[in-house]
This record gives sequence, C-alpha cells and structure tokens, in this order.
Amino acid sequence: MKNILMAISGPSGVGKGTLVKALLQKRKDVTVSVSCTTREPRPGEREGKDYFFLTREEFLRRAEAGDFLEYDEHFGNFYGTPKSFVREALKEKSVILEIDVVGALNAKKAFPECVLVMILPPSAEELKKRLRGRNSETEAEIESRLARLDYELSQRDKYDYAVVNDSLEGALARLEEILDGEKNR
Repeated sequence: MKNILMAISGPSGVGKGTLVKALLQKRKDVTVSVSCTTREPRPGEREGKDYFFLTREEFLRRAEAGDFLEYDEHFGNFYGTPKSFVREALKEKSVILEIDVVGALNAKKAFPECVLVMILPPSAEELKKRLRGRNSETEAEIESRLARLDYELSQRDKYDYAVVNDSLEGALARLEEILDGEKNR
C-alpha cells in the first residue's frame, strides 16, 4: 500500500474537523497536515499541533518564497499548507489536508495525485444549526461563512468523492473506504 495525500474540504460547520479527528484516532497509517495561518488561535488550539500561527508579514514572505503547496486568504486571514511538512509526512503515512475548497483545488493543481473529498451537510438548515451550535463565531462571521455555501457546493464536480455527513459513523466508514481504495490503487 502506498501513502496518499487526501484533501478533505467542505462548508464551514459540516464536520470536517470532527471526521478528521475520528479518522486519526482509528488509523495509525494517517496523519494530518498542520497548516499555517495568520488568524488568532481559538481557545484550546496549540502552536504546531492545530496550526502554525504566523504574522501576516511572515506568511507573505514564505508565500513569495514558494513555501506553500497551496494558500489562500479568506475571512481576512491567510491559510496555507507548508510543502516541507507534507513531503516529510508522506514518507511515513498518508496525509490529510483539512482545507477549504479553494485550497483543495490549488493543492490538486500543485500535486495532481492529491485525492479530493468534499464533505457535504445533510441540508443547509442542518449546517446553520451546526455553525450556531459551535459558539465559536459571531453572528456576522456565521453569515459570512454561509454566504460561501453556494460557491463551495458548486465546486463539487471537481472533487473525486463526496461524502454526506449525516452520521459520524457512516461518514467515517465512507472516508475509510475511500482511503483504503486509493492506497491500494
């Protein structure tokens, strides 16, 4: 079996983080890429574990130097995947990128073997409920994230797979099927 790079993305609040954490707890042959960001840490997030938190200046310097597999700015902050982290991690395990739609499509351009998986909500109403239930964003931030929903869903055809997150167990089982199938290709 080979190690693969898999980008998992979808709308904010769809459960990407929960699915990725569950996958990492179940599988020892998978790791998650740690992205760089210019946003402030959320409560409980740790440097080097959840993100590498950079100043805007440092991020832009590294972007100009070509240090990122992909990067993008949204909601006023930059996010990017460090190439060196991915290259090193792929030597040992398959690597999951938990990134937004733009980042996933850019990663595929830079690394054509990257497997794209879009996580979809069961419905727009359920997604709104999940976003509000997180209690981590203001109402204005939630509305901004919901405004991207149509765009994100319109990119579904560019993905290799789509998984509806209507139950954690079902979505996790489907992600494992995809992972195993791609590793055995």
